[in-house]
Amino acid sequence: MARSPGGFLVLVLVLTISIHHAVSILNSHQPVALELFSPENGSFGSLEESYDALRTFQILGIEKKPDISVTTCKLVLKTLGSSSSSLKDLFYALKVNGILKCEIDEEVFEGIKSRLQSISNDASSLLDFYYSIGSLALIKEQASQVDVLLTDADGIVQSIKALSQSDGRWRYSSNNPESSTYAAGIAFEALSRVVALASSEIDQSRIDTLGNDIVKLFDSIEKYDDGAFYFDEKIIDARENHGPLSTTASVVRGLKAFADVTSGRLNIPEDKILGLTKYFLSVGIPGDAKDFFNQVDSLACLESNRVSIPLILSLPATVLSLTKNDQLKVKVNTALGSDAPPLTVKLLQASSSSSKNAFVIENQELKFDPENAVHFLDALPKNIDVGNYVFVFEILLHDPEHEKIYATGGQTRVLILVTGVIKVDMAEIAILDSDLGSVETKRKLDLAGENAVSLSANHLQKLRLSFQLATPLGHAFKPQQAFLKLKHESKVEHLFVVSSSGKEFAIVLDFLGLVEKFFYLSGRYDIELTVGDAAMENSFLQALGHVELDLPEPPEKAPRPPPQSVDPYSRYGPKAQIVHIFRAPDKRPPEQLSLAFLGLTILPFIIFLVGLLRLGVNLKNFPTSVVPATFAILFHLGLAAVLLLYVLFWWKLDLFTTLKNLGFLGVFLVFVGHRILSHLASASAKLKSA
Repeated sequence: MARSPGGFLVLVLVLTISIHHAVSILNSHQPVALELFSPENGSFGSLEESYDALRTFQILGIEKKPDISVTTCKLVLKTLGSSSSSLKDLFYALKVNGILKCEIDEEVFEGIKSRLQSISNDASSLLDFYYSIGSLALIKEQASQVDVLLTDADGIVQSIKALSQSDGRWRYSSNNPESSTYAAGIAFEALSRVVALASSEIDQSRIDTLGNDIVKLFDSIEKYDDGAFYFDEKIIDARENHGPLSTTASVVRGLKAFADVTSGRLNIPEDKILGLTKYFLSVGIPGDAKDFFNQVDSLACLESNRVSIPLILSLPATVLSLTKNDQLKVKVNTALGSDAPPLTVKLLQASSSSSKNAFVIENQELKFDPENAVHFLDALPKNIDVGNYVFVFEILLHDPEHEKIYATGGQTRVLILVTGVIKVDMAEIAILDSDLGSVETKRKLDLAGENAVSLSANHLQKLRLSFQLATPLGHAFKPQQAFLKLKHESKVEHLFVVSSSGKEFAIVLDFLGLVEKFFYLSGRYDIELTVGDAAMENSFLQALGHVELDLPEPPEKAPRPPPQSVDPYSRYGPKAQIVHIFRAPDKRPPEQLSLAFLGLTILPFIIFLVGLLRLGVNLKNFPTSVVPATFAILFHLGLAAVLLLYVLFWWKLDLFTTLKNLGFLGVFLVFVGHRILSHLASASAKLKSA
């Protein structure tokens, strides 16, 4: 068997540090967006779905998107012009119009303005506030001439604030005692719209209090081990089940909206803003359309929020090869992959995961390639060997003012795997005498090439295999896999772990102690050696040859080898051909005898026809009236049809078909026969009476 470089038995090291693999979601998300948001008959199921699709296409910059403007604008006009439209439909109709720019007269906006203002003043539920005030804010953006300012903005703020809880969460209404994190995001969005629509300035102390509520809400944020932050819904009796993704998205939208209308800076730690970005990027590509929209929309909100814009440090490759002299490359972008402001990436330290106090790199500034927007290290230091390393990076912004705008997250730790070619030396296999330990047979092995050793042994002898592994710097290397496999000609396999001591790997098989494990099976055993590791570029699965084992006869109660597994794909292979053996046909009479019998069968019919010709046909009693004559003709035709059916039965029809047709003809003959016989009986009675 030939050597298999990077063999399939190598354990794959999966580095799932999500934030460091997500440079830009645009390329990966664009085709999925077109698949998830696919309209039927030129439109989506609802205005909410239409907005989610249009907003997603807008954020991702998809140009070749489905054209739904005609049908959707008709639905928008119908919704805005109807007095029975719900608040939610009005809200999403205006959101869709903000993207499609449908042709809507100013009178339409005037028509719904008074209704929305009335609801916003008298509303008691959070959703009524959210939809009515949000709709007024959208009208202000789309029809600046329409006066939608709120005269009692301070009172509305107070009404919404009455639904808040001490932990920063919100209730949907005063009748619902349950508080919700998802509702908190809705509340902050609604409050931001009230501030924007206020006809007079709202008391700054109220706004500061609301800012403190946001800070309290962030105190309840949850965290994963990789540094990702998220919000989870704790409400029990919610009508809708909001998962962590939709709940976190609601809070992010509320945070951005509120931060846009406040003059001060919200005291939200930048590591939490960066952690929220990590969370949305770690989701990957959601398979649900609503989750997909929440992810993309939240990343867009984080990229343009006024609290702090997260900068994402990512590595195009977290596996570096010493053989190929790979460069360490680092990219810094925003959440959606936009270019970062002028900055420097500094490699603070790099240490092996096995000895974290021994630094191989310290305080090294990466160079910047403006053409590819990549920070890079010219070459890895000579003292770096194969293995896992922890690299610690830091982002340094050039402009001090940018530190108030961007969140860098301080130090960023990244796990990097360094691979290389492992030196394999001093490989040999030998058969040892069990008593004296002397070498009876020894063979040198070339584990980088082909091997086909042929050995023989009995149950009183041992097999020894040894080799050495060393890293490119000459250090001892312990792979994740080192197995020796012996496979009997009956397909029974035995696997043994090869232990190590420093650079030396060795295993000794004492056949006397293994006779039961080998099920006393003598014969040929193929020998295979597997050595593999994620950092070992020359991992291999090597066939070494075979050994002929002579084991003693099994005792009466010796264990039997297990049944061998059947290939599951063999069930789809060709099946054995089925040969049918039919019964020999019964012996038939001679052809002449059959024809003679047929003639005898037809003979009475011939005699009947001859008799008719000799005697003549009597038509004296045949009816002369139209109706009786018709029934008489039909009766005789029915008899002829019965005779024809008999002929067809002998010719080709089966018994069941013949009986079915005969049943229909019988009913017909009974009917017409009864009518004609009734007529004849009536005529005979009249003749006798005369």
